[in-house]
Amino acid sequence: MSAKANIAAIMASTMLGTAAHAQQPGEDIRAELDRAMEMIRQQQEQLDRQREEIAELRRRLDSAAPAVAAASPAAPSAVPSSPAETAVAASAPNETVPLQRVGVAPEDDDRPIEIAVLDNQSSVVTPTGRLIAEAQFDYARADRNRAVFRGVELVEAVLIGVFDINESRQDILTGSLGLRYGLADRIEIGARLPFIYRSDTSIVAPIAGSTNNDEAATINNSVKGNGIGDLELTARYQIIDGRDGAPYVLANLQGVIPTGSDPFDVPRDDLGRALKAATGAGFFALSPSVTAILPSDPVVLFGTLGYNFNFGRSVDTVIPPVRISYVDPGDSIAASAGIGISFNQRTSVNLGYAHTWAFGTRTTTSLLDPTPSWPDVRDTVSRDLQLGRLLFGITYRATDRISVNWAVEVGATEDAPDLRTTLRVPFAF
Repeated sequence: MSAKANIAAIMASTMLGTAAHAQQPGEDIRAELDRAMEMIRQQQEQLDRQREEIAELRRRLDSAAPAVAAASPAAPSAVPSSPAETAVAASAPNETVPLQRVGVAPEDDDRPIEIAVLDNQSSVVTPTGRLIAEAQFDYARADRNRAVFRGVELVEAVLIGVFDINESRQDILTGSLGLRYGLADRIEIGARLPFIYRSDTSIVAPIAGSTNNDEAATINNSVKGNGIGDLELTARYQIIDGRDGAPYVLANLQGVIPTGSDPFDVPRDDLGRALKAATGAGFFALSPSVTAILPSDPVVLFGTLGYNFNFGRSVDTVIPPVRISYVDPGDSIAASAGIGISFNQRTSVNLGYAHTWAFGTRTTTSLLDPTPSWPDVRDTVSRDLQLGRLLFGITYRATDRISVNWAVEVGATEDAPDLRTTLRVPFAF
């Protein structure tokens, strides 16, 4: 064989060896990849088995917890550190481990949002076909003291004349029963009839020494009354359902029918003083309003804006020296706003402020004995009233169907009642 042939043979042998060595690493990598995929598949199967075991343990725990809790003693015990350990402890045949349920699980239902300080105008409408009966108890106290001077002011703080002190106290206890019914998907109707006990005391007396006969000038009048109050009818429509971060918006309409005793028809003495306290206002009224509620866990923001129409009427009441023939109570604008803070699934605290601007009342009167200066009838309008109230309330959800709402109002302006406290207990059927 020639040299050229030897060289060619050597080169061919070298190339074949190189190719063989180049192919070996690729096969090793492929084998490693196959082994890794097989390990991943085995681990996935193991995870699936463990997931099924955990689900089974949880089902066994849920089914065994009530029986174990009922049979276990009241002595405290250690709480397992994980649901799996709890299930194993509950199902162990040779051990009795009492289970303790900590906290309250979240509850998903269709109960309306309730806020204590705004009465019924604070919650979303009652679901269709559901009836809610509500027992309510109120106590209101108003105490006013005024000093009136009639005379001449010479210089500052030097007064010559008569000083009168006008003191009035009013206590009102109210027990009422209300019903609310979900008429349609977003419509609710309701009614409330109160029973009222009322005690009014008024004293008009001059300051000692300002008149010659102080005792004769003193007028002390105290009257009481009880009976059915004015019937309230309500209707509410939910405009916005509160989805996608929007607030709940409700349109409210309340009507008042004067079913209570009329303040212009109660018996009076010769001086025109009432001998019995009235339990009603004596006028029809209509109050439209809008309520907005914005839940932002754990806080709820709420507010209401409304207007109250009072309808005047003719009367025939004698309070010497005048005869009252027509009375038109002033309308009013009311607004309130506040915040509710939830402590847990059952308890929340509510804080707010409410203000009512009541316009003056127009009264038509005539003298019993006309004079040249006042020969005919005369119309007078009283001053406006500003009623500001600070609100505080607590809502506690006792069961799935019963809630307890307690609210307190404290007068923030001179015209507002000093105190009002309300306890409401709704029952859902």
